[in-house]
Amino acid sequence: MADISSSLSMPFIQPSQAQKHVTHNEALRILDVVTQLGVAADDQTTPPTSPTDGTRYIIDAGGINEWANHEGEVALFENGAWRFFVPRAGWRAYVINRDALVVYDGAEWIDLDSPELEEIETFGLGMNTLPGTPFSAKLNAALWTALYRADGGTGSLLKTLNKETSADDSGFVFQQGFQTRALFGLFGSDNLRVATTSDGTNFLDALIADNATGIVDQPRLPRFKGVTNFDNFCPAGKWTKIAINDLEYNEQAVFDAATNQFIVPVDGTYQLGALLTFKADSSSAARMGAQLLIDGVTPITGSEVENTAAHFNGRTTISIQTLASLSAGSTVELHGIMRSQPGYFMADRTDFWGFKVG
Repeated sequence: MADISSSLSMPFIQPSQAQKHVTHNEALRILDVVTQLGVAADDQTTPPTSPTDGTRYIIDAGGINEWANHEGEVALFENGAWRFFVPRAGWRAYVINRDALVVYDGAEWIDLDSPELEEIETFGLGMNTLPGTPFSAKLNAALWTALYRADGGTGSLLKTLNKETSADDSGFVFQQGFQTRALFGLFGSDNLRVATTSDGTNFLDALIADNATGIVDQPRLPRFKGVTNFDNFCPAGKWTKIAINDLEYNEQAVFDAATNQFIVPVDGTYQLGALLTFKADSSSAARMGAQLLIDGVTPITGSEVENTAAHFNGRTTISIQTLASLSAGSTVELHGIMRSQPGYFMADRTDFWGFKVG
């Protein structure tokens, strides 16, 4: 049977040993010294002149007097004398005078924020690191704060994400249940992107900021503009839906040219407008009006306009511009009327447009 333990070198009580309490007390003394190790200092080479009983130190290089030749050891002052303990790799100690945590690496004591620990390959905070993420943390809140000027800092806080080439990715990935739901950053290019996904595979860009111009594009913005490519006849005194059948653009396919309707894709506030140009039938005295209808029935407040003066063929116009709070699935139509005489709404100069603003 060995005389001492392999890790802390605590003496074992031997069979038929006399004064067993001496060996037992020595083992307790070693535990008392090295367990929950806190030292008064680790940067002294000279023993203090009036040490307190039970005080511990880590002896710095070049120890003198009683500390000579005990560099790196833990010194305990007890019963008027110094005792020394040789550390083993992995021992940790709290250094009171520096408010620092140190660890013994088998050769020397180093601070846990020492440059010698800068190349740690993995670090898990509250969890084991995950494959592909050598730094992993499981927590409910995190705070990053600037080092204030009064504390020797600049007062600013910058966090840099760097990538190697334009085709690489640099940014934030937002997940639910470890399945991606949104991206924010430089993904696949140097343009700033905000993208969402419902399945973690197919991504839809909500915003793209061009890195060369700073101009922001909204690729998924619901918007449309269309014109009529034929003269729309309107009988006297009858509201008539205008056929907007030639689309200049139709993002997200929100306008149905077959029904001449804007189909609201999502709840929100929309800006809508129209321009209608008069074309005479038998008389230029026709009074021209227009309005926008929700679901073909309800006029949008502020969208009804009318021109009652004498009209000029191909030159007299009326316009609509309005905001409307619309619900997903609703439709909006452009309607026109000739009050006293029949007439036409002119081809290629009568249009209807809109887009989501909020």
